[in-house]
Amino acid sequence: MSGVQADRAGTAPDARAVEAELHRVVTGSGASMGVLYLLSNGGSELRIAMIIGMPEEFLRPWRRLSLTAPIPASDAARERRLIWSGNHEETARRYPRLALAFPYRFALAAAPLLDGDICWGSLVLLFPATHPPTLPAHERDTILSACERLGTTLRRAADGDRPLSSPDVPHVVPLSQARHVPPAEARAAVAFVDRLPEGCCSLDLEGRITYINATGADLVGGTVPALTGVLPWAALPWLRDPVFEDRYRAAVVSREPTSFTAVRPPDRRLTFHLYPDASGLSVRITPLAAETNGDPARPSPAPAYSPPSPEPIRPGALYHLMHLAAAFTEAVSVQDVVDLAAEHIMSAFDLQGWILLVSEGGRLRVRGHRGYEPEAVEWLDGQTGPAPATAALASQASRFYASPGEMEREYPGARTHSDKAAWAYLPLTVSGQPVGTCVLSYDHPHHFSHNERAAMTSVAGLLAQALDRALLYDAKHQLAHRLQAGLLPDALPEIPGLEAAARYLPATPGIEIGGDFYDLIGLDAAGAAATIGDVQGHNVTAAALMGQVRTAVHATAGAAPGDVLARTNRLLTDLDPGLFISCLYVHLDLGAHRARLSTAGHIPPLVSHPDGRVTPATLSPGLLLGIDATADYHTSEIPLLPGTMLVLYTDGLVETPGVDLDTSTAQLAARIRALRHQPLDELADTLVRDVERSGTRSDDIALLLLRTPAGTMPPAL
Repeated sequence: MSGVQADRAGTAPDARAVEAELHRVVTGSGASMGVLYLLSNGGSELRIAMIIGMPEEFLRPWRRLSLTAPIPASDAARERRLIWSGNHEETARRYPRLALAFPYRFALAAAPLLDGDICWGSLVLLFPATHPPTLPAHERDTILSACERLGTTLRRAADGDRPLSSPDVPHVVPLSQARHVPPAEARAAVAFVDRLPEGCCSLDLEGRITYINATGADLVGGTVPALTGVLPWAALPWLRDPVFEDRYRAAVVSREPTSFTAVRPPDRRLTFHLYPDASGLSVRITPLAAETNGDPARPSPAPAYSPPSPEPIRPGALYHLMHLAAAFTEAVSVQDVVDLAAEHIMSAFDLQGWILLVSEGGRLRVRGHRGYEPEAVEWLDGQTGPAPATAALASQASRFYASPGEMEREYPGARTHSDKAAWAYLPLTVSGQPVGTCVLSYDHPHHFSHNERAAMTSVAGLLAQALDRALLYDAKHQLAHRLQAGLLPDALPEIPGLEAAARYLPATPGIEIGGDFYDLIGLDAAGAAATIGDVQGHNVTAAALMGQVRTAVHATAGAAPGDVLARTNRLLTDLDPGLFISCLYVHLDLGAHRARLSTAGHIPPLVSHPDGRVTPATLSPGLLLGIDATADYHTSEIPLLPGTMLVLYTDGLVETPGVDLDTSTAQLAARIRALRHQPLDELADTLVRDVERSGTRSDDIALLLLRTPAGTMPPAL
């Protein structure tokens, strides 16, 4: 399945098992809410799959996280350990970015989802502010046991070709079930509340009013039907001060009662007392006694009309923008910037459309978009003539259009390419130089307040700087990729009587160039040579040296393996590159069914024998290339019977933090034995994917599989 489905009726059994386990660990550990992250994008990032006990909107800034981000969820998955922060002060000290954008009282635990050596993601649990600052042993055991079960479930789902992944919108799991109330009891409860001399209302976790009594509706100046099902700060303009929504968020996260006082125009002061639990919030609304002469039930006069004042930015929007500013400092590629900007900017301003245009060769090219049909994107892509996007960039001044009429007056026909009804065109410039234009849009006419325009313009400045850095990074990365690709073989040669497959995977998607290399060389009708190695360092010098090693091996291929390495070593020593190289050279004599090998400090290959055994080849050790020009390299020989497979690899395939090399190699051998019947290309993909899933890769991977075909594979031992 492509994601964790929100519709329970259509959810696969594995997703239901994960949902049930998530509910069990939250209730069993005493947590108030939980977030399940799954690794994605080749193990380089975490994405939210499920949420329990918290509104999805609260977590939008953290819907996707880099595995290297200084966030508890990332630390837990990357370091494979439980992270505990006992209070907000500790969180602020260890994770200032999280504390800035989530400034509430809570305790936090984050733990990896492990199954053996493979990490599938992480689980984050939030505890009420009243939780002790230390994590009790029984709660720790509950969390770790649940994570182990979750890891096992995720592994089984993947093994069954139905892997769970994070959907575009996380699945929200209900934490509490509503108690069934008999009709007579419900009527009695409503009557009881209606007799109280104060307002009473109930909010769900998302902040929507699910019930309000007549007194409460009268106190806030509304009606019960008009207020039910809406957000208080959306229905009542005088509650749009960020402080009020912030108090609601604080109550939900901390699970602590809180209160605030608001002024209903013209001068009616009301106190709101919030009492949260797992299902929502109960709210008491009382007028200040001094204004009611001791009679809080006295109705207030109808509010006089006053012109609308500038609307403040909602706290949710402020948190999105603060998080975006911090996240942009970690964005590397243009795609990183696009994903972050789309997610946070659209949420912060409640947008229905967003487009990022980048200036390339005098034209504006679309590099990312949300909420637009292909026709509109195509019309915007490559613009040069008069249009709002080009005009904003040329003038370096933002342009706002609150309605289709405003757009039509200035640019007739421009809005016909989309169904949007309000737009903001924000120029992106750095040091006066044009970078691009950001387009924000709404489906309905929208008044852009002074504060909103200022916030959008500030965001454009942040976006421009992040985009400018990312464009430079992408240019360097493409150059490095082309250089790397040019130094490795485009394709392996066809060798009669030999199957071959190879894979190369850089350590990170960064601009560093790896030094791992491999090659397969056809010699004569019954012979071939294979080599694999690792140059010290990750830079252009290492890549150039890698090319020289491959050239030297090609020049002497066909000689005895020890002689090939000795000659290559003398050449490198004369060049004195200041870097060391490990190298393994194999001469395959397919006619005589034997392989002759020599190593210069490289890991011995694994040999998959026809009888099913997988063992490391026994080789005489040799000195790394480039150290001593007089070094000798011994040649070893192994049989190459039909059905034998040689697995040549670099240490990135087996190096795992906290696991010794012998253990990792034994695990690789067991994996190869179990999958030895697979076609070589499929086996190569599987072995590399296993490492990607583990999320622990810190070095390049080069892998070369060589197998002599067999008519019938012997049964496994």
